[in-house]
Amino acid sequence: MKQSHPFLNSYFLDEHGRRCYAEPSVYEKVAKLLGTPKSPKILPFVKVFKQGEAISIALFVADKTQKIPQAWQLTLESGEILTGKCKRNTIHLPNNLPLGYHQLSLGDSNANCRIIITPERAFQPTELAEKKKLWGAILQLYTLRSEQNWGIGDFGDLAEFLTRLAEKGGHFVGLNPIHSLFPANPEGASPYSPSSRLWQNILYINVGAIEAFQQSQEAQAWFYSNEIQRQLNEARQKEYVDYSQVTWLKLEGLRLAYRHFCQQDQSQFEQFIAENGEPLKVQGTFDALHQWLSSQFSEQWGWSSWDVKYQSYHTASVQQFQVEQSDLVRFYMWLQFIAQQQLQACNQLAKQLGMPIGFYRDLAVGVADNGAETWADKDLYVLGASVGAPPDIMAPQGQNWGLSPMHPEVLQERGYQPFIDLLRANMKDCGALRIDHILGFARLWWVSKGDSAKNGAYVKYPLEDLLSILALESQRHQCLIIAEALGTVPEGMLEALEDKGILAYNIFYFEYDNQGSKPLENYPYQAMTTLSTHDLPTVQGYWKGYDFELGQKYGVYPNEEVLHILRDTRHSNKEAIRRAVESVQILEPDSAGITQVFNHQLQSYVADTNSVLFGTQPEDWLNMLEPVNIPGTSTEYPNWRRKLSQTTQAIFADEKVQQLLDTICQKRNK
Repeated sequence: MKQSHPFLNSYFLDEHGRRCYAEPSVYEKVAKLLGTPKSPKILPFVKVFKQGEAISIALFVADKTQKIPQAWQLTLESGEILTGKCKRNTIHLPNNLPLGYHQLSLGDSNANCRIIITPERAFQPTELAEKKKLWGAILQLYTLRSEQNWGIGDFGDLAEFLTRLAEKGGHFVGLNPIHSLFPANPEGASPYSPSSRLWQNILYINVGAIEAFQQSQEAQAWFYSNEIQRQLNEARQKEYVDYSQVTWLKLEGLRLAYRHFCQQDQSQFEQFIAENGEPLKVQGTFDALHQWLSSQFSEQWGWSSWDVKYQSYHTASVQQFQVEQSDLVRFYMWLQFIAQQQLQACNQLAKQLGMPIGFYRDLAVGVADNGAETWADKDLYVLGASVGAPPDIMAPQGQNWGLSPMHPEVLQERGYQPFIDLLRANMKDCGALRIDHILGFARLWWVSKGDSAKNGAYVKYPLEDLLSILALESQRHQCLIIAEALGTVPEGMLEALEDKGILAYNIFYFEYDNQGSKPLENYPYQAMTTLSTHDLPTVQGYWKGYDFELGQKYGVYPNEEVLHILRDTRHSNKEAIRRAVESVQILEPDSAGITQVFNHQLQSYVADTNSVLFGTQPEDWLNMLEPVNIPGTSTEYPNWRRKLSQTTQAIFADEKVQQLLDTICQKRNK
């Protein structure tokens, strides 16, 4: 096969900017996964335009001499109908079409084309136009501790954290992805490998806040029994989230609450079911079936481990299960109803507190290959491929993230509807959306299942179309967009994001210029700046080189030479940072260890960033050492489990933390 597939790049750029071409056999494998591109139809499936620009759509006609004098009809989203005639095999539409999704049809043929009219830019709060500087906290929600939660941070803890941060003048809280995981496989805890990105993680439900739980005598008797109180206290005291214990406790409590709820008015719940239709039924069925199978058989990790008759949502056996186990399916749909109510309450609280953003949600780059999203739509997801990253100095074998990619051509055939649904699900009930690895809007590294991650190729996605739709949905939801674009960034990508009014995501440790650590006044305004993320060490860990110690222990680095290079680079970077900090303020010596004073001094320095958003992590307020995640490990390290060392109440009562937050607030408001 010639290396000319329209959806494939034949090479990638390594960290030195050199072109690395795929082996012909690798290229052919990935091209086979994509399949032969379909022949063009008289009308394309979808066309995306900016509002106000001239709109002309050329008809595809095999015989160029043939003229098609057919009439066209455009049905606007509002229901209004516009008509006209083709001229020289081209349809010219008015350039004043309203924003939104419209349907173009051609004469007597079955030819249809979705016309999407998009705004110039994504939504931005008025504070950006006023050039204000905002600040907030970046949270892994499950790490929050309280005297009330059941061993994992929940929506009740989020409400408390929002309240406390707003009292200190904070403008936002950033969350990890809260996508639906696998309740029947609780140890599959990575928020970045979800079962579905359309629904919530039910473990974040605050069970004690549910009215039906409070009103049920049976539930209250169970809750206050000695054994359950002992287990709850034990779960709270653990340094790491025990997902199996937490899931058992929450599902037991939720079943008792649901039993009582079933005797009450169902009208709101019925409305929720009606509004959310088939996608909700898919999620409820998947979780119910997963639980039902796991109660009978071992190792039922996801649908690919199930009996073949249950391996697709569309089989007769699944339909039979929905009938026979309808109450179990309804229970899991009810859990989504409760999760959405509680998330909505947090968003309303943030607005009442006067927070201009409130909290942002995080959209993961993909989904697990054995979860609800892929189970229900095997035409959209390419199950023979895994998404990852090409080889680099840290991972010479490449990276395989075990996520299934959407097929770009199928996405276009459907008028981008799956992408639109995804954005709408994640822009609900929040003030902003962070998009993890937005580089995937331009290209994704596909690897054939079972092959080494180095044997992959970049598959192209329609960047301009996807960014334009993102801007449209952002405006409709009044949702600020933050784009994480770390790594080797395609040429023109950062400019495209800036033009669309999308905030960049800057990590202080990665920002250098020819003189050393980049001056904070030179950071772009349309951006968010943070010291660290869930994939990086804490501040103390960074300065101690603790990430190198752990990486060596768990076999993350390919060889000693790479580790030596990384350590040398870290040493130089730390010196450059120290010079930059000490040119404007004091930075305590770090030779005797990294104290809370040092940590707070560094955070106070970065708070002067020119970026509109400054985000800081509570683990760094507390000068914690252990990371929440070590990239390149799976079960070797307890990723996505490490809690904060103190409760939210204790954190905000800490005088040193109060001083830090006051300093940040003053700097951002000056």
